[in-house]
Amino acid sequence: MVDVNGRWAFITGASRGIGYLSALYLAQKGCNLILHSRESGHCEKILREVRAAGVEAHAVAAELSDTDAVLDMLRQIDSFGVRVDIVLNNAGLQIAYRPNPFETPASDYTKSLLVNTVAPMMITYHFMPKMIAAGYGRIVNTTSGIRMEPQQAGYSASKAALDKVTIDLGKVTEGTDVMINLADPGWCRTDLGGAQAPNAPESTIPGILMGVFADDRKSGRWFGAQDFAGMDLAEAVRKAETEFDSPYGN
Repeated sequence: MVDVNGRWAFITGASRGIGYLSALYLAQKGCNLILHSRESGHCEKILREVRAAGVEAHAVAAELSDTDAVLDMLRQIDSFGVRVDIVLNNAGLQIAYRPNPFETPASDYTKSLLVNTVAPMMITYHFMPKMIAAGYGRIVNTTSGIRMEPQQAGYSASKAALDKVTIDLGKVTEGTDVMINLADPGWCRTDLGGAQAPNAPESTIPGILMGVFADDRKSGRWFGAQDFAGMDLAEAVRKAETEFDSPYGN
């Protein structure tokens, strides 16, 4: 199991929901943090809390549908002069629910893809070569198990695209200590999931972080956070490493 003490993690969408809970959990394990939100100031609360846990932390802001803003954010992170070993591409956008799927506008696809596919992969392409050069890294891209919901076509298409590019890229580093995997939180009562969702956001911990703590040099896996609900970290990591295999074969 990976020891994250003293390492640096970058988390998108860290001001609330699952990103917020992930930041707290990593801080409790001694991990330093770079925390993203859409606007400056949104991360003030989580910054205070993780710093109170004794770790270093910075905040950055960017609208993830704006590729120039994403590039500016990445340049700012580089200016901190720290080595980012862990990336949680947690932020996501569910743009609309269309009762009549035949009235889905093209903009549902374009904005969903920018936030849910393009931005995470821009971030991945920025940090993964640095991880390869350093010989260590963990990237977790948050996906969705949504199926048979044409009313949410933009969202589901963008997550399917993220799955595809993540799995394809994982083949590049399979067998090395640079791992990229997918994590599905399940349907949770977050701002995105809504009040009717069956799962509390807290149920995603530690499962949403299996791609961080697993230490078996396997990439391209799809971890369902709810499969680990109620487990302690060591138990969850054992399950992740023994029951979830990479998709690449031998």
